[in-house]
Amino acid sequence: MEKLRVLIADDDPGMRDILKRMVTMVDDCQLVGEAENGQQALELVETQQPHLVFLDIEMPEASGLECARIIQDMDPSTLIVFATAHEAYMGEAFEVYAFDYLVKPFKMNRVIQTLERARDRASLLDCKPLATRLPDPGKAIPGRMMLHHREGVSFIDLKDILLVQRENRATVLYTLGDGRYVTADTLSEMEERLHRDAFFRCHKSYIINLNHVKDITPYGRWTYVVRMNGTKHDALITHEKYEELERMFR
Repeated sequence: MEKLRVLIADDDPGMRDILKRMVTMVDDCQLVGEAENGQQALELVETQQPHLVFLDIEMPEASGLECARIIQDMDPSTLIVFATAHEAYMGEAFEVYAFDYLVKPFKMNRVIQTLERARDRASLLDCKPLATRLPDPGKAIPGRMMLHHREGVSFIDLKDILLVQRENRATVLYTLGDGRYVTADTLSEMEERLHRDAFFRCHKSYIINLNHVKDITPYGRWTYVVRMNGTKHDALITHEKYEELERMFR
C-alpha cells in the first residue's frame, strides 16, 4: 500500500517540527514537504501531490482557508486538516469539508489518531457500504452532449458519463471505456446540461451518474466517498447531500 503523503504548512517553525515528529511516529506516513506561508504551500501541493495537508489558518501570503479552497479546486480528494490556535474558524472549516480541525495546543495522541484515520482511507475497499438503495444500472438516459474541449469537439452519450469533477482548476468528465474529457465549462454549467433524474450534484466539486454508483463509504467528519462502477476514479459526497440521496430512494 502506498504511504500517506503528508504536507505541513505553518509559519511557526516550532509547530512544523512538532507535526513532523508526529508524522514520523505513524506507520505508512511520509512527509513530502513543509511550507512557511500559504503561497509556498500551494506550490508544494501542485508539485508533491500530498494525500493530506496540515494547514495553519493565519499564515502570510494566503490564509489556510484560502489555501483549502484552492486545493479543493486542484484535487478535491486531498485531505485537509486545520491545525490552529483559533476555534472561531471551525464553521468555515466545515464549509471546505475539512477532514479534521485541531486546536493548539493539541495532544500528541489526537494528531496521531487523525493521521491513522487518514491513512486508513486507503483501505476503503474493506469498508461496509452505507448506501443500499441505488438506481438500477440499466436505467436509460436519452440524448447526447456536444462537448467543446482542448482537442476540439466530442459527442458523448449521456448514459456513458460516469462522473464530472473539478480537477487541476478545470472540469473533467469521465466516461465508460476510460474516456476522459477536459472542458472549460464550470461544474454548474455542466450540471445545467445534465438530466436531473440521473445526475446528482453530490459535492461542490463533483457530479455523479446515479446509475453507475457502486457504494458509499465514510471519508471524514462531514464527507463520504462514492465509488463508481466502470472507473477507478471516486467522488466525494457531503453529509447533507448523502441525507438528500437517502430521501430520494426511500
